[in-house]
Amino acid sequence: MDPFPVGKIPHSVLAHLFSRIQRQDHRVHLGPEIGEDAAVIDTGAKYLVVKTDPITFAADRIGWYLVHVNANDIACMGAKPCWLLVTMLLPEGATDRSMVERLFDDVVEASAALGITLCGGHTEVTYGLARPILVGHLIGEVEKDRLVSKESIRPGDRVILTKGIAIEGTCVIAREVGRDISPRVETSVIERAASFLFDPGISVVREALAAASCGGVHGMHDPTEGGLATGLWELAQRAKVGMYIYGDRIPVLPETRILCDELGLDPMGLLASGALVVVADPSRSLEIMEAIRSGGAQCAEIGEIREAGFGIRIQSGHATKDLCPFPADELARVFSEKGAGG
Repeated sequence: MDPFPVGKIPHSVLAHLFSRIQRQDHRVHLGPEIGEDAAVIDTGAKYLVVKTDPITFAADRIGWYLVHVNANDIACMGAKPCWLLVTMLLPEGATDRSMVERLFDDVVEASAALGITLCGGHTEVTYGLARPILVGHLIGEVEKDRLVSKESIRPGDRVILTKGIAIEGTCVIAREVGRDISPRVETSVIERAASFLFDPGISVVREALAAASCGGVHGMHDPTEGGLATGLWELAQRAKVGMYIYGDRIPVLPETRILCDELGLDPMGLLASGALVVVADPSRSLEIMEAIRSGGAQCAEIGEIREAGFGIRIQSGHATKDLCPFPADELARVFSEKGAGG
């Protein structure tokens, strides 16, 4: 059998694994599904929304990434992120007190910024690691009638995207390989891209909760590995709908375009935390977009939901083609080439 590439396990394999799970606890309101990034537990009065995600590509400011990436998926279900546990796996022979304190402080700072309580976890120096790996376990809560469920998505809904695509991927490239490409890319571009972690930022918590507060939100998704293309595909698969995406309306920040052109990457398949996909009732889409903008984030309507038989299609200029998930995130190519080059 051929080995899997770096990144997510293929969707077909995941679907097969999920089919083998027997849900014995009736309190599990939502379990593992393709296109869902968190579980929902019925506690009686409220729902708990439970999420886990690692940070494996980035090494710089990894604690900041960890908190925001996990919080994004909680907020995409309309829930407030509340309680965080962190597992820190640290490289043998390269871990000292300074590294541990730097990682810890990053997690504490990012948690405080979102009102999240850091309440436990595990830390160890691990055999065989070349770089730190952090895994977050985050719990949020939401009133039952405020849960945002992708099962509500229906034909005619509008697809809204905030900020721009590949914000996280652009930032990781600048921070991890910026020195390698600096002879060919202006320093100012690399510096601006490196600051994407904070501006426009990889968090979508504020805009997700603002959108949810308006009503009329039928689904939200935080595209991550595999970029916007994979995120939209996952969303459509989960909701069992088709999509028509206006490719020319998808915002790509200038720094993203420059770095992708330099490295031969497609921004549609590049790590995309920082962008939020909102699927909204057409009668509420303008109100939702205004609520997002009033919180300081730009947004654009980039498509609409169609019947499942339409498929998932993207228009670019006068051409239209199928929109497919990327087999691996474009960032994996950057790191594989970096490794091959020593």
